[in-house]
Amino acid sequence: MKLKLQKRLATQLGKVGKSRVKFSQQHLKEIKEALTKSDVSRLMHEGIITISPSKSQSRHHARKLKIQKRKGRRQGHGSREGKRTARLPRKQAWMARIRIQRRFLKLLKAKNLLSLGSYRSLYLKAKSGAFRSKRHIKIYITEQHLAKEQHGKN
Repeated sequence: MKLKLQKRLATQLGKVGKSRVKFSQQHLKEIKEALTKSDVSRLMHEGIITISPSKSQSRHHARKLKIQKRKGRRQGHGSREGKRTARLPRKQAWMARIRIQRRFLKLLKAKNLLSLGSYRSLYLKAKSGAFRSKRHIKIYITEQHLAKEQHGKN
C-alpha cells in the first residue's frame, strides 16, 4: 500500500520531515482514501496521523562538564584559549598583586619592623612595579637589612 502522497501532504501541513509523520496501522484504508490536504488535516486532527516529537540534543554531557568546571577542573593549559591577559586582565592581576604588597608593608610598619623612611621607599618601589610578589619584598628586605631588630626577643 503506497501512501507517499498522504505522507507528503502531512509533512507539508505539519511543517516537519517525513520521518516524524506516523500513520496508525489500524486506519490505513482511511488514510489511503484521503487525497486532499483537507482530508489529511482531518485525519491529523482525529489522531490517525500523528507527528512524533522532535529529538533534541542531549544536555547530559554538558551538565556533567559544567559541574566539573565549577569544581575547578578542566582548566589546564590544553583547555585555555587566548592569552593569559584574556583570562585575567593585566589590570586585575596588578591590582591583586599591589594590594597584597601594600597590605604587607603596612603590617610591617604597624609591627614597627620598618622605619618610616624605609617604609616609604619600599612603598614607592612597589608602586613602580619593582617587586614581583610579597615574597620578593621579603627577600629584598633581608638582603638590604631594612628590617629593624626586635629588642627583648631571644
